[in-house]
Amino acid sequence: MDRYTGKKLDGRYEIHEMIGMGGMAVVYRAYDTIDDRTVAIKILKDEFLGNEEFIRRFKNESKAIAVLSHPNIVKVYDVSFGDRIQYIVMEYIDGITLKEYLDQQKVVKWKEAVHFTVQILRALQHAHEKGIVHRDIKPQNIMLLQDGTIKVTDFGIARFSRNETRTMTEKAIGSVHYIAPEQARGDITDERADIYSVGVMLYEMLTGKLPFEADNAVSVAIMQLQSEPKPPREINESIPEGLEEITLKAMRKETSQRYQSAAEMLNAIEQFRRNPTIRFQYKYFVDEKPTKYIDAIDNVKSMVPMPESGYDDNFAYEEDEAAAKPAKSPVVHILAGVGIAVVLVAIILLIIGFTRSCQTETVGDTEIPNFVGLMYDDVVNNEEYKFQFEKQLDHDETKPEGMILAQDPQSSTKKYKENAKVVLTVNSNEVTTQVPDVTSRTEEDAVNMLKDADLEPEVERIANDNTAAGVVITTNPEPGSTVNINTKVTVYVSQGPSEKMVKVPQVINDSYEEAKKKLIAAGLKVANDPIRKDSDKPKDTVLECDPMEFVEVEEGTTVQLTISSGNKPETEKEIHVQLPTEIDYEVSFVVIVDGEARPAKMLIPKYKDVETVKVTGRSGKKNVVIKIEGQEYWSYTVDFDSGEIVDSKKNPNFHLNSSSSSSSNPSSNEGNSSGSSSQDNSSGRED
Repeated sequence: MDRYTGKKLDGRYEIHEMIGMGGMAVVYRAYDTIDDRTVAIKILKDEFLGNEEFIRRFKNESKAIAVLSHPNIVKVYDVSFGDRIQYIVMEYIDGITLKEYLDQQKVVKWKEAVHFTVQILRALQHAHEKGIVHRDIKPQNIMLLQDGTIKVTDFGIARFSRNETRTMTEKAIGSVHYIAPEQARGDITDERADIYSVGVMLYEMLTGKLPFEADNAVSVAIMQLQSEPKPPREINESIPEGLEEITLKAMRKETSQRYQSAAEMLNAIEQFRRNPTIRFQYKYFVDEKPTKYIDAIDNVKSMVPMPESGYDDNFAYEEDEAAAKPAKSPVVHILAGVGIAVVLVAIILLIIGFTRSCQTETVGDTEIPNFVGLMYDDVVNNEEYKFQFEKQLDHDETKPEGMILAQDPQSSTKKYKENAKVVLTVNSNEVTTQVPDVTSRTEEDAVNMLKDADLEPEVERIANDNTAAGVVITTNPEPGSTVNINTKVTVYVSQGPSEKMVKVPQVINDSYEEAKKKLIAAGLKVANDPIRKDSDKPKDTVLECDPMEFVEVEEGTTVQLTISSGNKPETEKEIHVQLPTEIDYEVSFVVIVDGEARPAKMLIPKYKDVETVKVTGRSGKKNVVIKIEGQEYWSYTVDFDSGEIVDSKKNPNFHLNSSSSSSSNPSSNEGNSSGSSSQDNSSGRED
């Protein structure tokens, strides 16, 4: 049995069993004797009590969650930071991690994946609105309850985005499979880093695979920087196209091309849920000058240990990370492979060239050089070459415009006349073709015809009363148009007769009756029973609507309204009681609110410093009296209308004798000397 199981912390928390252990902390299931509930307590390991970085991370987690209050985020009930013990008391979650669920299911049905993702995004939206970026979103930090509810946990490496800055020299933080590219580079991060991680998780749920996998953490990190993921529908054809678009947009390398907020991604998902056949047709800016990743790769290699076999998902600040032997960079292996490929290609080209040259009759005494890879203008303007050059165009997006891609005859030792004709195939963005007429053809036939014409088809399905489902209505550009090769051509495919779509009108802040009139006039239905919620708004004022305002839905869709109950919401105020630290033995601590006493709490002021007392109310004033060992110690008056403590008085006659030889010996119960703790996982689990 470990040193805490069976003990009682602060005279309140009975430790029942260990339920999780990580590199930094141990998590226990415990019983709160005062509030009569099961809780999870995370206790910082003894060996880290003197480590400032671990203590900072531990306290940071408690600070982050303390300002959050959301049904999809784990709750923190109490914290304690002392010299001998540090812990966080949190909500106990009876469930499993999303990682465990994915290991069981392998591939999640897309409706279920959307259900999970919506809850995660709502939690992140709340955190982001409070200025907190999680920075370690991954399935291991998502708890799943039996009823399908999601709880986001582990804010240990979260940061307050509005108050902190980071420099390029700082370590990347996060888990390598889910980390955003800007995190891997050590750049400043914001809410969009969490959006990227959500996209990776959605990808994994839909396909059963991670977008980037390799033998070590460095290789995965480099892939996060440079590589594009395989489209999810190539792995799982059952994934709707619109959901694939949402997933890939969330995972864009450039932050400007991702969803800019959790709310924006939620809106897209809401549109998809209402119309699973929707296509978003996202467009992205393509930089003509490719990004150089050399510095970024060097940064990654300097940050990430490279074990000889296997690696942990945690990218940096891994709690259990041990010193690893240096390994050869995967970049070296990549370059070696590329070199071999280049040599093989060169050999093949030489063989082909030799074969063709053997078929050409020798007609002069001049050898034809190898022009492939040179710029066309440089060759034809070089007076050294006495050939008759003929130009033809082709397109290779990997080569610069004007580069010679091929030549005929090829370079060889055969002799030609000085004025021999040499056909040079030059890379150009202006190679043209005609858009074939695919009207009235099936979608499959149309796509194949456009690909054969060196065009890039993009299918968009629209309602049409005159064309059968699955048949092409028209294209854009129109059939017969002359366009450059590789031009994207939108193929409009009929999905059959249309279901009339209407837009949810703006009703928030309207009265309930006025909102009903607007919704009915728009062709929508209103749920019979509105949800009532406490609010500062006047009674019956619309606070929320589902589906959201301005979203297009089918005509006749039922809209659920949430309206104000007319009651001011109950608020919670905290009183931070400065304890008499000269008292070094266990004493009773009693809170009396408006004459009603709460159960006594046992504590040692010397090791506690400050005790936080929470008082709730809607309006008016409440009187709070603090008693220690039956003596009035301090009194407060809390004004819930102003939200302030309007009166605070210490009893000048309060006095207790300090005596370390008191009958209450703090060393007799390890838990009672407690200080602080922090939480890695709101579920009582730790990764």
